Amino acid sequence: MNRIQRESLTASRKPSRSRHDPFVLQSALFSEPESKTARAVFAPLHYERNYAYPLLIWLHGTGADERQLMRIMPVVSMRNYVAVAPRGVSLVREDGTEVVGWSQSPEHVLQAEQQILDCLEDVQRRFHIAPHRVFLAGFGSGGTMAFRMAMSFPCRFAGILSIGGGFPHGHCPLQQWSEARRLAVFLAVGRDSLEYPPSAACDDLRLFHAAGLSVTLRQYPQGQELSPQILRDIDRWIIEQITSPAGATLGSDTRSSCPSD
Repeated sequence: MNRIQRESLTASRKPSRSRHDPFVLQSALFSEPESKTARAVFAPLHYERNYAYPLLIWLHGTGADERQLMRIMPVVSMRNYVAVAPRGVSLVREDGTEVVGWSQSPEHVLQAEQQILDCLEDVQRRFHIAPHRVFLAGFGSGGTMAFRMAMSFPCRFAGILSIGGGFPHGHCPLQQWSEARRLAVFLAVGRDSLEYPPSAACDDLRLFHAAGLSVTLRQYPQGQELSPQILRDIDRWIIEQITSPAGATLGSDTRSSCPSD
């Protein structure tokens, strides 16, 4: 049975409710969310209660919201993971339009921290999650926030995946670098991306190497987008981290055009 559920479209939904109501992706059935925080939750096909699943926490890109999880999981995997996606914070662009995304301001970082940890604890209560197999991933500004959160709580996560999102600057993101060195990192960059070009990824890669972080950097022939190839590689990379000896495949696959120093 398809276990994708959207709670904001319940049969009993009242017309007066906001379009920003939280929802959950879990099954073909509709029900009310267990939390007031807007989030999406995905349960895999043929969920087995006795199996400890890897957890993928997804942070959407600017201009999207938690519903991005609905689009990516059928490509990433319908069977391998439990996944959850919190909604970002409200941001105002230079042209005055309001969007949802992730900001690196101290106030928004604290808000994101609370939302992400709340999602983690909620999903751990509801599903059988392997505590040492929690991966934090994101697209664009969501990828940058994934870096920030994983570096702040390195013992909570097994790895970071950033798709077109650079490493954060300011407010000491490497304050716990010694503990963060155990984290596996997957960084994807679009060759033609203007938001996060390969040159910026190369700068981040040098920082990672200086800090002793193990990184897989992959460059794709595209712009700033979530392509099916990247989504399939997310699944492959996570499975490699789960099934391979620690560090066996990390840092060896760069697929980049970084110039040597």
